[in-house]
Amino acid sequence: MGAGWGSLLIIAFVAVLIFGPKKLPELGKAAGNTLREFKNATKGLADEEDKDKKDADR
Repeated sequence: MGAGWGSLLIIAFVAVLIFGPKKLPELGKAAGNTLREFKNATKGLADEEDKDKKDADR
């Protein structure tokens, strides 16, 4: 039930048609930065939760 190679190729082709080949690297970089920030934010929340649990055990 996942996306196969054919689906991924169609999505890539449509993305090139919509955004153009020069804009795609910028969009990829922006998406990567967004995911990195999200990962760091969720890691910070998990670290705070662990700290709160340790403080509650004392």
